[in-house]
Amino acid sequence: MSKKLKSVPKFRSEAEERRFWETHDSSRHVDWSKAEQVRLPNLKPSTTAISLRLPVSLLDRIKVAANKRDVPYQSLIKTWLAEKTGNG
Repeated sequence: MSKKLKSVPKFRSEAEERRFWETHDSSRHVDWSKAEQVRLPNLKPSTTAISLRLPVSLLDRIKVAANKRDVPYQSLIKTWLAEKTGNG
């Protein structure tokens, strides 16, 4: 016997939808047994610019490491952060 699913409400904004899913169990709205895996090869993750203050000596060492790898130092910082947070 399958359970009756609740309909997904209409949202006025992405923020409203995010708040809803943060506080509601999706299994009451979606039959996950019918879900299929998809690939989105052209999807680009959203990014946000941040300001990060580093000691000059640390930034100099990062730039040297980036130069040895022939990559921009900002890219090297992003790579290191992704690796350290398990997203790399």
